[in-house]
Amino acid sequence: MSGTTGMNAETAGRRVEEVLDRLADSGDRAACETAEELVRVLMEFYGAGLARTVDLLRQHPDALAALLGDELVAGLLVLHGLHPDDVSRRIDRALEGLPQPVVSDGFDPATGVLRVRLTGSGGCGCAGTLEGVGQAARDALASFAPEVTAVDVREPAREPALLQIGSGPPRPVDHGRSPATTP
Repeated sequence: MSGTTGMNAETAGRRVEEVLDRLADSGDRAACETAEELVRVLMEFYGAGLARTVDLLRQHPDALAALLGDELVAGLLVLHGLHPDDVSRRIDRALEGLPQPVVSDGFDPATGVLRVRLTGSGGCGCAGTLEGVGQAARDALASFAPEVTAVDVREPAREPALLQIGSGPPRPVDHGRSPATTP
């Protein structure tokens, strides 16, 4: 995660909900409505500022790419509906940052389930490895692609064993005798 605050879109959203819930529990309806309005106004303000930022950064593609790859900034852009990448590209971007290489085997928008498969020699198929990769993927996807609500991690595809069909290498001949019987 970028930055030092440990804040991401999911954490911030949870904290705002907790504060609004505490205010609602106080029984002061006017204060609760005012707080909700304040949140809406701030969201509109920050959203407008982010939209302007993205428009300006389109003139500098390298800078925009760096921001789109940042977990915190990406989360804000997704939250405000401003992220220029589609969900497939955002999923790929999140998966690129995982400690073990994985490949997407498909995302089902109806269920929110993303299927990924370990690649390379990093996966042993161990339950702990699969669980760890799944958790790392969920953490990264929370900011980049919150549409993903579950991750199904699968073992790497097994390569079939290579079988040699045909005769072996040619053997040297010594007057018609095989090398095994040559003195």
